[in-house]
Amino acid sequence: MPQQIDATELLARLNNGEQLNLVDVRGTMEYHTYNIGGLNIPLLKLEEVISDWDYNKTDEIIVICKVGLRSKTAQTILQQNGYLDVKNLSGGLIALQKLK
Repeated sequence: MPQQIDATELLARLNNGEQLNLVDVRGTMEYHTYNIGGLNIPLLKLEEVISDWDYNKTDEIIVICKVGLRSKTAQTILQQNGYLDVKNLSGGLIALQKLK
């Protein structure tokens, strides 16, 4: 069962001031239009940059996109590269915006 985090839990953790490892895999224009922070690494570039980033394989990483499809692909890529705690934001940023 793929690991997921829902919008309600993510929003609560953000509101608590928790420092989260967010990776937004949308395109740059989408990211600059609306984002909740984190690294912006477009999905197509993810495999190129994985070897250069600072996350440990055991860090919790939350991947996000607009509706949760690209981030699900990103989750698979990260898991295939040995990352153990990768969560996909179910429903994506659309679900998060509905709560605000």
